Amino acid sequence: MVICYIDIVENKNNYAFIDSQNLNLSIRDIGWSIDFKRFRIYLKEKYNVSKAFLFIGYVEGNNDLYKMLQESGFICIFKPTLKYKDGKTKGNCDAELVLQTMIEYNNYDKAVIVTGDGDFYCLVKYLIESDKLDSILIPNRFKFSALLKFKICQPYLRYLNDLKNKLSYHKKEKTP
Repeated sequence: MVICYIDIVENKNNYAFIDSQNLNLSIRDIGWSIDFKRFRIYLKEKYNVSKAFLFIGYVEGNNDLYKMLQESGFICIFKPTLKYKDGKTKGNCDAELVLQTMIEYNNYDKAVIVTGDGDFYCLVKYLIESDKLDSILIPNRFKFSALLKFKICQPYLRYLNDLKNKLSYHKKEKTP
């Protein structure tokens, strides 16, 4: 008699909640740009992310960027932006990220939070205590909030620094 054991792959339904401003600026700080198409595939393959919410300030004229993000599989959550007299544009999406994470709470197995911003510490702590956090993806291991370095968070920290070869954007050269 032959007994066969079949490994059953657990079909997880994880959601990612991405602070796009923190991700983009932190990655630029370490000298590269993220390829969002590759990043979406990475989230699916590495973290079983079925839905990826990307929180981004809406700037008129960036429609091609927004279209590309949506075609890459992100669900864009837009925040109106304000343009200040000094020329800076501000569209802080922290509250939207926290709210959407809680709105979707019963729809996902685990959350993947992508940020290095300590403003999300209370959310991260709640998700850990509720056994609903898979990982915190820190864009830059050398520059992120001390709040996310607390002992409770440490087992969940993952860093994007070493993924330049896998996730960096390369401009496609035009063929003559």
